[in-house]
Parts: sequence; structure tokens; C-alpha cells
Amino acid sequence: MKKRISILLLGAAAALCLTACGDSGGPGQEQNSGQEAPQEPNGDKSAAQENSEKDNEAASEEPGSSENTKITFVLDWTPNTNHTGVYVAQAKGYFEEAGLEVEIIQPPEDGATLLVAGGGAQFGVDFQDSLAPAFAGGNPLPVTAVAGIIQHNTSGLVSLKEQGIDSPKKMEGHTYATWNLDTEQAILKYVMEQDGGDFSKLDMIPSTVSDVVTALGTDVDLVWIYYAWDGVATQVKGMETNYISFADLDEALDYYSPVIIANNDFLKQNPDQAKAFLAAVKKGYEFAIASPQEAAQILCEAVPELDQEMVLESQKWLADQYQADASSWGVIDGARWDGFYRWLFDNGVMDEEIPQGTGYSNEYLE
Repeated sequence: MKKRISILLLGAAAALCLTACGDSGGPGQEQNSGQEAPQEPNGDKSAAQENSEKDNEAASEEPGSSENTKITFVLDWTPNTNHTGVYVAQAKGYFEEAGLEVEIIQPPEDGATLLVAGGGAQFGVDFQDSLAPAFAGGNPLPVTAVAGIIQHNTSGLVSLKEQGIDSPKKMEGHTYATWNLDTEQAILKYVMEQDGGDFSKLDMIPSTVSDVVTALGTDVDLVWIYYAWDGVATQVKGMETNYISFADLDEALDYYSPVIIANNDFLKQNPDQAKAFLAAVKKGYEFAIASPQEAAQILCEAVPELDQEMVLESQKWLADQYQADASSWGVIDGARWDGFYRWLFDNGVMDEEIPQGTGYSNEYLE
């Protein structure tokens, strides 16, 4: 789903920028912290921009109350343990304590980022690799990554142990379920060649895998997964697998997946509410880190169709991953953020280099 949406984002970002952005300067202005905060484009405002501003002004107003701020938070996919901290903040009353009324919704067909950019949601979830088209060119989408949900990239390639694929070179002669995305294939080519392999010898099968456990029982040998969910799913099913972690292969591939993004107009007009929202979310993830079993129960109560065993095991695995070695939950490492976008340019994925400091800010985690 995430990969399919990134295709839509690439085309739709250009269309939205043409109608919504007009002439603009860089995506942010320098702050004392060295991070970049949102900046209004120069020139006349389009109807799309005005709608975004009106939506965000309305979000800060509650009929009959000047204390509650309505927030819409859009997920990137169906609810899962990437989102637990938000559900904990909801269930534990952290949002209410902060004077916020938060609605959690699932994404539209064209994804969370376009909804956030257009003002239909104030916050949402996306992935750094998928966001690259949004920040490319002179008219970036008006969104900013304001927190890293998981501190390190937990994505990689899974295969059955019996296939013997324990290094990228050994992917030669095997089948891989591909989304046919430039970033995806550039990463695969890079890791195989760095290991002395021949990318042309990887058999690419166009496929959108929705069930990794089932897919590995077919003619598919390798699947790109996010370990916290699909990797844990293979463990729960008792499958013996090999897993190749991209972050372990090259520091440049240790990008952020996933992140919380915010609408730039909302951040500019409502900085205190944005900080309050992130403070409540941070408290939710800190709870999930300290009490994974109770956090799993909260998520399952909110989304009863989830597999309880799967959620619990995933939650336990993520307890050490949400913050990992960062000073606190959510902080985005600027060097790693910029390093990945530089890697995309150096490897021909992007026609233009995304300027350093573009697309993220730690300012609202204060």
C-alpha cells in the first residue's frame, strides 16, 4: 500500500504544486536550532492554499469552547503497531488533557500526505522515501515531518531460510515481488552490487503482496517488508527465515520509516497546539515503550479486528525500536535525513537534489 501510494504522490504532488504553490522560495526558513520550519510560498494564494488555511483555522476552533482544538490525524494504512502511541494517547486521555479533540482516520485512495497537504488533516503518517517527490523541485508540498515514529529503518528483505539468501549477492537467480518503483529498485541494485552481485540476475515479479506469510509459499522468494509487522508475523507462524536489513547494510539506507507529518499552515498558525499534540503523542509512545503488553491491549480494544497475538508480539519487538538510541522519542537526526535524500540524488533516483534540511523539523517536539 505504501509503495503504491508513493506512485500516486509523485504525480499528484506535481499537480497540487502547480495549483497550490505558485512561485516559492525554499521549503523552510532557518531557525536557531538549525532545523527548518515551514514557510509560506511567495505570491498570490491559490484556492487550494486558501482552503488549507481555512481548514486549519477551523481546526483550532471548537463551537462553544475556546479551549479545545480539533485535530484530524490520518494513518498511512490500516491501524497497526506503528500507530500505537496515538491510540494510547487517545485512550489514556493525553489529548484531552492537552485541550485537543483528535479524530483518527484511515487514508484516502491517494494517501495521507496529499490529504495533509490540502488541509483535510492536520497530521498524518508517511515514510521518508515516499515523501521524496513531495519535497523535490521548486514547489514542494506544504508538509513537514515533525517526528520519527521509529528511530531507525526497520525495513528489509525476507526469504525462507531454505532458500539460502543470507546476503544481497545471493539474491541472484531468485524471484522478488516488486512494486516497480524507482527508489525500490535503486536500493536493490545498490545493495546487490555493493555485495558483488548482479542486479540483472534478480527475477522481478510485479506484485503487491498483502500477506507475506502466504506469498513466501508461492513462487515469490523475496519480499520487502517492515519487520515490526510482517517480520514478526513470520515468527508468530513459526517460519524459519533469513532477513536482510537495509539499515545494517549501509548508513545511507537508515532512513525514517515511518514519520508523523504536519500541514505547514497549521504549524505556522497553531504552533502551541502542534506542540501540545506532539507532546501527547510522545507520552503515548513512551507508555508503549514502558508497557508494551498494556499498549497492545489498548490498540486491540480500539481496533478489535486485529490479531491479538500478532499485535502483542509486534508491540514487544517495537518497544526497543521506537526511540532506540535517540535522546528522546521522535527526534529526527538531520544528518541521516539529509544523507538519504543525497543518496537518492547520487544514485539517479532524483533529477534534482533535495536541499539539506528540507522537509523536517524538531521544533515542535519541544
